Amino acid sequence: MSVKILAIESSCDDTGAAVLVDGKVLSNHIANQQVHEQYGGVVPELASRAHQENIVPVVDIAMKAAGIKREELSAIAFTQSPGLIGSLLVGSCFAKSMAMALNIPLIGVHHMQAHVLANFIEDPKPDFPFLCLTVSGGHTQIVLCESPLQMRVIGETLDDAAGEAFDKSAKLLGLPYPGGPLIDKYAATGNPNRFKFPEPRIPGLNFSFSGLKTAILYFLQEQQQQDPAFIANNLPDICASIQQRIVTILLNKVAKAASETGIRDIAIAGGVSANSGLRNALTVYGQQHRWRTFIPKFEYCTDNAGMIAITAYYKYLAGDFADLAVVPTARAAF
Repeated sequence: MSVKILAIESSCDDTGAAVLVDGKVLSNHIANQQVHEQYGGVVPELASRAHQENIVPVVDIAMKAAGIKREELSAIAFTQSPGLIGSLLVGSCFAKSMAMALNIPLIGVHHMQAHVLANFIEDPKPDFPFLCLTVSGGHTQIVLCESPLQMRVIGETLDDAAGEAFDKSAKLLGLPYPGGPLIDKYAATGNPNRFKFPEPRIPGLNFSFSGLKTAILYFLQEQQQQDPAFIANNLPDICASIQQRIVTILLNKVAKAASETGIRDIAIAGGVSANSGLRNALTVYGQQHRWRTFIPKFEYCTDNAGMIAITAYYKYLAGDFADLAVVPTARAAF
């Protein structure tokens, strides 16, 4: 009997729904929220309200695109944690109501575990064990993956995430929200070796980006004192230099983790894995270190329900279901 799963993602400001049949994602639809741009960041209350408006039409579109009827579903999956609690509540309440109405199992999914398993939506797929660098606006981790449902964090940021470093740097440059993709855009035509920024000396496999953000702030202030038009006249080179430093910080730690564990299958995941500088650099590092590298398609890097669906599929096979009394949580370890 086929396993057919409807998955819902609502951890932040994107409302996503996907339908999976026997491990294959048939549809993956997302509704974005433009309302946050004027505020320079996600406003939690506005996000949860928008989820309430979007979730029914998004699910309807995903179901129709997959050609699946509600009565055919085997289970309903949703993002349980981590995320904005108001946003998570919208997705979890919808999923629980639908699972109860259809009398089918409910599956709660950890958002970061789903990012890792986005590498299993399409071929080629890494072999276990493998290392996954998960990088987003809220997380920066090196995850040792021993099976689809057995993962442990062996390195993580001690303060800010890489995605936050990109966005805060963009804000210092006067770029609109979300600024990370704009740094990537301008960096494409810049010289990454024009300006030098420090690499934090953090022992082990952990990361730190707060010091880098401070260094970028002081650098820009000093340069603008000498030339008020410094940013405008040097924007591509500044962006390229910032991006290169963030990427090298990330991949130097991954190289250290690979050396210590002896693992040669290396994947990336999370919103920042859509950054072209990181994607290109991972390919180069892979060639230099003789790794097998795995990079999800762009649509599976940022928050999406397809990654929730593939994670739910493995949990369904393992019989790992949630009780209807389950509640979402803003923070949760793997």
